[in-house]
Amino acid sequence: MNVFQFSATTMTTLTRQRRFTTPRPDETIEALAARALPDVPLAQAVDQLKGWNLHIFVMRRPPGLLLGSDVVFVEPPLAS
Repeated sequence: MNVFQFSATTMTTLTRQRRFTTPRPDETIEALAARALPDVPLAQAVDQLKGWNLHIFVMRRPPGLLLGSDVVFVEPPLAS
């Protein structure tokens, strides 16, 4: 078996992943919500982001502190 044959037999198909973004410097959750979900009313967009990103809004002290390295999901979990 040559290298090409091995590679061709072990290839997998990528699956769709949840959309996400990262905060810009000094960006608030409101600014991120407006940028990531422009067609959703701001209060609703903020609530959605909080619900989809409990790792930021429940575990962090102070709650909601955004770091540049955060992965902020901008859509709900995908169905299995």
